[in-house]
Amino acid sequence: MSSAPSPDLSAFHDLLGEGGLVTDAASLTRYTHDQRALMQGQTPAVLRPRSTEEVQEIVRLAAHLGFGLVPQGGNTGYVGGATPEPGRGQLVVSLERLNRIRSVDATGFTLACDAGAILADAQAAAEARGCLLPLSLGAEGSCRLGGNVGTNAGGLQVLRYGMTRDLVLGLEVVLPDGSLFSDMRTLRKNNIGYDLKQLFIGAEGTLGIVTGVVLKLWPAQTRRATAWMQLAADAPIPEIAALVRRETADLASTFELISASSLALVADMRGADLGLAAGPGGAVLLELSASSERIALDDILLGTLEALMEAGHVEDAVLAQSERQRREMWTIRETIPEAEKHAGGSVKLDIAVPTSAVSAFLVRAGAVVAAQAPGTRLSFYGHVGDGNIHFNLVVPAGRDRIAFTKEVEEGIAHAVYAVAIELGGSFSAEYGIGRFKRDLLARYGDPARLSLLATIKRAIDPTGVMNAGAML
Repeated sequence: MSSAPSPDLSAFHDLLGEGGLVTDAASLTRYTHDQRALMQGQTPAVLRPRSTEEVQEIVRLAAHLGFGLVPQGGNTGYVGGATPEPGRGQLVVSLERLNRIRSVDATGFTLACDAGAILADAQAAAEARGCLLPLSLGAEGSCRLGGNVGTNAGGLQVLRYGMTRDLVLGLEVVLPDGSLFSDMRTLRKNNIGYDLKQLFIGAEGTLGIVTGVVLKLWPAQTRRATAWMQLAADAPIPEIAALVRRETADLASTFELISASSLALVADMRGADLGLAAGPGGAVLLELSASSERIALDDILLGTLEALMEAGHVEDAVLAQSERQRREMWTIRETIPEAEKHAGGSVKLDIAVPTSAVSAFLVRAGAVVAAQAPGTRLSFYGHVGDGNIHFNLVVPAGRDRIAFTKEVEEGIAHAVYAVAIELGGSFSAEYGIGRFKRDLLARYGDPARLSLLATIKRAIDPTGVMNAGAML
């Protein structure tokens, strides 16, 4: 700590000790800027507890002194959910020191850990015991499990394993009065009333601070078969995804659509030929995985590709012949956000539609952009096997990113959301609501849903100490 705490914060320093209280402006910056640099937050201090008990004491002390609290994991979110708002007197509670892997049960296939554990570290702990933690996303080297729980993170393998809420068996949460809700059980079946842990998954820290989590594991996937498919013009994405699931007996772990425009952004950034191309309908990165050597994944994948080509949906395909080639395919997919940033940035519209409506959405939303913002470069990609489309508008050359973002979000974004909602979809697939989308929740949310959200918030956090301004 490079500067002494202010008198008003000395009690936190006494509680947390050396390194537990951050107050100097230079160090605060990484906690107060949101990931997309769209909001400059403000806080008097960052609190860095090392135990659940310290989190409980923080909550009680903050209530006594009149501070609000903003829980923060890796600060990798896209909607400002972990950014302290100016004028609210909020302290950031960073979970970065609350990061133990508590236990791995390779027989019962469960993992228990602190909420500040980095996702990649939890994955590695599971792998070391011959298990798979299937939650996987681009920020897994820096995002933390408490944030994944708070946002109900999705990621690359939702098609097969589900969202975060499908993976959570138990939670430990410090409530707004400082008491502890502890339900760190590893039970797969437990019908004892309301499933209370689900209240906190996707709540973005507005109901309490998650300090521990128990997650489901699977047997380690020791076999993989990966293909890069070039799609024919007007290829029906929903039909392709359904055929893949049937032909592979649901062994497909990922089904990632990559538009030709997204691929071109990656090529532009690298300044070189990628060695992989998109067809007229884009490309799909398809991967099958299994835990048994007895399953002939390569044969299953080849048979699936033959069926897709016979149906006229796929023009050509490249099968990864080595782990290096597989990794290169994934690197291209995972580099798209960086390539968008290299091109000047993008406005990210995180869309979900029923899987059967993916093709219809892309056609109709693309027409909306062409009509209302002619010449704007689209980059769309994502986990379309589960209906999630990252539908992004690239900032035009010479335009200010912040000004363009505001222009899109106040105008054309609503037309795109209208298409999604008309098709039975949502304006937030996996990013959450945070502070950037709370007006959208108020605008498009069902009145009964909004009323229930507000009722739950008042019941659990009547004084509004927990992440005020996020979501509601």
